[in-house]
Order: sequence, then structure tokens, then C-alpha cells
Amino acid sequence: MARLHEYQSKEILRAAGIATPRGAVVRTAEEARDQAAALGGPVVVKAQAWVTGRAGQNLIHFAATPEEAAQAARALLDRTLGKFPIDRVLVEERVAIEREFYLGLIVDGQARAPVVIFGSLGGTGVEDIARLHPDKIARKTVDIRDGLRDFEARDLARQTGLSGRLLLQLSETMTRFYAAARSYEARSAEINPLALTADGQLVALDARFVIDDYAVFRHPDLAIDVPRDFDHPPTRLERIAWQVEKDDYRGTFYFMQLMEGFAPGSGVVGFHGAGGGGSMMNMDALLAEGFQIADFVDTSGNPPASKVYRAARIILSQPGIDGYYAGGSGVASQEQFHSARGLVKAFMDAPLTVPAVIRLGGNAEEQAIAIVRRANGAFPAPVEAYGRADPPEACAARLRELIDGYTPQASPPPESLPAQEPYRFATVTGGTVTLDHARCRACASKVCVESCVARILTLVEGVPVLNITPEEARRGGCTECLACEVECAFLGNQGGRIDLPIPGLTGQEVPHADPD
Repeated sequence: MARLHEYQSKEILRAAGIATPRGAVVRTAEEARDQAAALGGPVVVKAQAWVTGRAGQNLIHFAATPEEAAQAARALLDRTLGKFPIDRVLVEERVAIEREFYLGLIVDGQARAPVVIFGSLGGTGVEDIARLHPDKIARKTVDIRDGLRDFEARDLARQTGLSGRLLLQLSETMTRFYAAARSYEARSAEINPLALTADGQLVALDARFVIDDYAVFRHPDLAIDVPRDFDHPPTRLERIAWQVEKDDYRGTFYFMQLMEGFAPGSGVVGFHGAGGGGSMMNMDALLAEGFQIADFVDTSGNPPASKVYRAARIILSQPGIDGYYAGGSGVASQEQFHSARGLVKAFMDAPLTVPAVIRLGGNAEEQAIAIVRRANGAFPAPVEAYGRADPPEACAARLRELIDGYTPQASPPPESLPAQEPYRFATVTGGTVTLDHARCRACASKVCVESCVARILTLVEGVPVLNITPEEARRGGCTECLACEVECAFLGNQGGRIDLPIPGLTGQEVPHADPD
């Protein structure tokens, strides 16, 4: 799901005819001063952050003058939430409040329908209000064919004890709110508080919309570049990872950075999981061993080796990590040799300059473990592989031992010699497979043909060629199993090369690039 900031959510409400305080989002203290001066009165300065209870976290400040607004903005912009900085604040006019209400919408999975929630008491702690004053909360499951109708909205307000002109005002706001949320395909939305001002107007003082990630492409005006449910603005690497994921539906690739700006020697490791529960189990083992975790990554659902490769390259591009750990549930149904080849190619291309422990459990885990262990010694740093019988705690402890006994060292990316007799074809994600027929001719094993999972290679006059058309290979006939490079590198004549673009990743961001 894709969260919108408060200021973005209010833009949707204003377009729907729901009043909001005058104001604007700014990124500097000077801009906050100018905005407060333009509003010409007391203002509220609010951090734009995807957290609840901002008032309790001192993320909302009141300012009587432009200078106070600048000071408040400066204080907020100097703060971080978790491991990420606050990068913008909303400066709005301060509104005289007579009464507060709550208005929300969620898509109820059990009911398979949107549910509108109205509370005649609003503000901080709406959950407590619902528990302590259930008579002040009303809910309505909405038939999406009809939407929220006027009489249904009036009945919601009436159930909480309201009547008269206020009831009519609220019902009109409810129907407009519902229409706005549905038009943007929100999974959830809320106005809290919806304030009745001293002059009798209803104003949305705070608002939150969460958009269904599968619907984001239909709403380019929202400018959502990464439709993920993060608690921070997308980082550069998260944007790069989303570009890998968004058009490749083969398996899952989820990447979220948990921290940035750490130095080598801080005990931070790159984490590569497979499956939610198994990933949590392995992360717990790393935390118990005293590590910090730079990222959460999940490649599951039987992803191709190329997706695992790109995930690994992005993880390794985080400067300052001290190690690399991959581990899932141990009983995954996916073919683990795909993950193994993706990891090995990533370690070849990066190259790997931090110790790595890989826990591969599931289908063909013995083959996968053999692929990784065979590659140990081919990189500047050691890599070890384990299976389902090896507990995550033991694997995390082994990574600690490897890191403690390892001297960081730099290694330039290996030179890629131009093919003497190149035979090339494209892959479904924009990659290029190159087979050097000069090397292939001298290869005794012809391992690329034997190990090609899709069986699209055949030998003609002693060299491997496609047995399908190049267009069929590009449309997905080549599954990007990476065997024709990885197996060729260790069992053949090193004639296979697969180039897999990762837009935005330079390829030069190698952890511990400076051995000192």
C-alpha cells in the first residue's frame, strides 16, 4: 500500500469540496517563516511523517509569529524518526475549534466492502474513545454499487446522538469524503480531527489516505513513485528496488531500508530473507547475536535467479555493511538453486568484500548449498552455505565469527574481456546473454547446455545456440536462470556472460571499498 502525507491527503479533500486550513508544505526554516508571514496570524507547524500520535511525540508545534514558525520548523527538520530524517513540514493557519469529530474509511477484507466509521468525539486516542464511549462511534458497511447515500450518512451521525443542522453538515462531508476515498481507490482514509470551528464550519484539521498499490498507476497526479507501505519517504535504493519489482511478476522482491549512514565496524549487516515468518526468525537470530540490520529484503514465491541477483546487488551497494546474511524458513517450496546462482553471480559482479552466510532450505537445497560452497574462495571475502538442519542462531553466530576474523579488503570488479565470437540474445527484463563461441568451442564440458533450466540451448557444430527464436527468448523463453554464466564460470571455459541492468545502481558502490 502507498501512504500519502497529510498535505497530499488534504489536496484530495479540497478537490472534493471539504475545507482544510490554509497553508503549504515547506522544506526549510526560511520557507516556514515566509509561509507564516503570508498567512498573517498564529500557525501550526507539523512534521510530515507517517506516524500516529504526532502531538505526543512533539511533532506538532504552535507558533504565534513567523520567527517562531521558523524556529519550530528548524527543530523538526533537525530530527529523525527511526533512522530517517524529517524532510518537510506543513505550515497552516491555526483554527479556533468548537468541537472535534472522527471520520474514517477502511476496506474490510471479511466484509469485502468499504466501511465508513464516524465518531462524534475525535482527536488523539480515537481507539480509546471507541472503547470507553462505544455509543459515540457508528459504522456503516457500504454497497460499492450505490456508494454512501445521503440518508445513510445522516443515520451514521444520528446514531451518535447528533441532530439538526450539524447532522446535515456532517452527512454532506461524509458523502464527499467517501466519494474522494473511493475515487482514489484508498484502502483506508481518515479525517481526525474533523473540526467544527467557532464560526460553524467543518474543517479537516488532519487527514491520512493509504492508496491500494495496485491502483497507483491509475492516479499519476499523486506522483507516487514507490507504492510501498513505508514509514519514511522512499530512499534512493528503495526506488531502485521498486523499478526491479514493478514489471517483473515472477516471485516477490520486497526491499526496505531500515537504516542509513552507518560506518564500517558498526556491526550492521545486509539481510536477505525468503518468506515473512522465516525472515523474522533469522532476523531475530541476528539481533540476538548483537548485529544491527541495514535492510529487510524478501525474495520468495519462487523468484527467478535474476531477481535474486538484483536484490543481492542492491543489498551489497549499502556502504558500511560488515556482513551479508541470507536466510528464510528452511522449508521453502521454491527451487533454491535459483537463489544460489543469483547470489553467486551477485558476489562475482559486486564483488563480495564482506563475509557472507547463506542459509538455504527447501527444494533442492543440497544442490543450492553445493553451488554456493563451490564459489567460496572466488571472492575477496568468504561465503559459507547451510541448510534447513542448521539453526538460524548457529548461522548468525558463524557470521559473527567470520566478521571478527576477517580483515576488510578492497577488490576492483573483475575485468570482463570482450567476446571473440559473441553470440547474443536478449532476456525478458532487458538483460543480454553473451556466449563466446570461441571459448565455447574449446570447452570440454558444454555445461551451459546441460544446466539450462529452460532447455533453450542446443549444440550446433560444437557451440551452444538457441533452439527457439531470439524473440521467443526475449518474451520469457529465457527464464534468466543464470546457469550459462555461473556454471560456465566454475565448470566450463568461462564463455558465458549475462548482463542484467539495474537502473540507478552504479555498480561501483562496494562495501568496505577502503580497506583502511
